[in-house]
Amino acid sequence: MDNFKKNIEVIKNGKANLYGKDFLLTWDKSAAELEMIMHVAEALKNLNAENISTKCFETGLAVSQFRDNSTRTRFSFASAANMLGLTVQDLDEGKSQIAHGETVRETSNMISFLTEIIGIRDDMYLGAGHTYMKEVADSLEEGFKEGVLPQRPAVVNLQCDVDHPTQSMADLLHLKNYFGSLENLKGKKIAMTWAYSPSYGKPLSVPQGIIGLMTRYGMEVELAYPEGYDLIPDVLKVAEKNAKASGGSFKVANSMEDAFKNADIVYPKSWAPYSVMETRTKLLYANDKDGLKDLEKSCLTNNAKFKNWECDAEKMKLSKNGEALYMHCLPADISGVSCKEGEVSKDVFEKYRIETYKEAGFKPYIIAAMMLTSRFNDPAALLNMMKERNLKRILG
Repeated sequence: MDNFKKNIEVIKNGKANLYGKDFLLTWDKSAAELEMIMHVAEALKNLNAENISTKCFETGLAVSQFRDNSTRTRFSFASAANMLGLTVQDLDEGKSQIAHGETVRETSNMISFLTEIIGIRDDMYLGAGHTYMKEVADSLEEGFKEGVLPQRPAVVNLQCDVDHPTQSMADLLHLKNYFGSLENLKGKKIAMTWAYSPSYGKPLSVPQGIIGLMTRYGMEVELAYPEGYDLIPDVLKVAEKNAKASGGSFKVANSMEDAFKNADIVYPKSWAPYSVMETRTKLLYANDKDGLKDLEKSCLTNNAKFKNWECDAEKMKLSKNGEALYMHCLPADISGVSCKEGEVSKDVFEKYRIETYKEAGFKPYIIAAMMLTSRFNDPAALLNMMKERNLKRILG
């Protein structure tokens, strides 16, 4: 049986229903729902490899709202929408009535009359991004129930202050393919570690997304960071609970070397301390530019104490057979390339560069799967129809 048929069988027989639902946090989804997303993503990837069109919308918008800079996620969202036949419209707050005080409730409805999906990236304000997405979702729900909207668009979290589900799901699908199956991930050790960066204020959502998701698959997840670089306490509790339920483990350490020991996978990534992000959020809300400058200076000085937290060849030797899989959400701070000193040495990154590109390559399919399953009640039948229709994506 080919990969497409295998994926369709799992989707058809799976006990998951994502129709009409938003995708905000991975830990709010059941294991069956997460696996459906991955199988739909793989089926879409199979069809694309066969040059078969996966267009399932004749009209409709996919609205993107990016409140922070983005390359991979922005283009992955656009690619996913285009793959399914939707037109992308970016909500530029500076060019909208939001700048004049229009409420979230009103904006959400006004942009949604012919909209199928709203993708939001809001990771700059701790305690605000996820809350904002829920407010948008509630506003859409009200608009649909009151007959304002002919359909209820689904909200997809393209990164918030708490989680980055499109990234962590793409990472999981990469691991599934790299190691052969989800079952093969059981007992594998993944070191999610802080790494030095010459910048400050990087969101917590990538490491939180990784520990919140990988602990669900029986993995030995070790989180490592210098003292003071804590994550959101509630997310640590989620990881502990997930590890206990899956038969895996979750451990927090303050040594990069200890975390790398016998690791099958390493994921060195910089982030700002939880307490710093709290302070930064207050300063941003207050538009305190001097306070922000002082905070940045203080944080960069503190970061500089931990320049030895770099993923280099010596640390990689500590990993399983010295050959752990290196992962990163990109762009990485590469020592001697993108910065003088950073998260990863030039030689280590170059060795795994193509693998990180492959890792990123799963994201458009993951996002497309989140879109498709939220808008179609029977994804297996739809995917089969695409296969049988055999409409060529590129004519020739």
